[in-house]
Amino acid sequence: MPQGSSPADLYREFVISFMLHNHAVADRLGLQMADVAALVLMEMRGPLPVGALSAELDLPSASATRLVDRLERGGYVRRTRSAHDRRAVIVEPVPEGMRRYYAAAALSERHLGAVAEHFGPEQAAVMLEMFTRVAAAYRDATQELRDGAD
Repeated sequence: MPQGSSPADLYREFVISFMLHNHAVADRLGLQMADVAALVLMEMRGPLPVGALSAELDLPSASATRLVDRLERGGYVRRTRSAHDRRAVIVEPVPEGMRRYYAAAALSERHLGAVAEHFGPEQAAVMLEMFTRVAAAYRDATQELRDGAD
């Protein structure tokens, strides 16, 4: 730990660098940060209904529709009808658009790969558990902020 840096300061540096990186990826792709978040969600979970994107990103439905419109215009996604419910609109990634996203993400993957080589499997397991718990903590705190809790 650098001299004079508290654990909280180091964590804040991590959060800031992560936010700036995501902003740079969005800029590289000509997208907004929420657009990139939607691509990441679809990368992890596959095609999603517009309503699920809206819920996952905590966006009003009109904002989620505009997000999908931007991604569709950019060639990142397409809208399809659900095979189970023809009224439902599913947003699915387009391979060519995702290749552009993967190209932008490859830079960070190269740098993160070098970091991963520094840690053993046991340390990696602890870090993954930490990321899982931190993500849950941020989701809980976000919900409390939106609910007006102090």
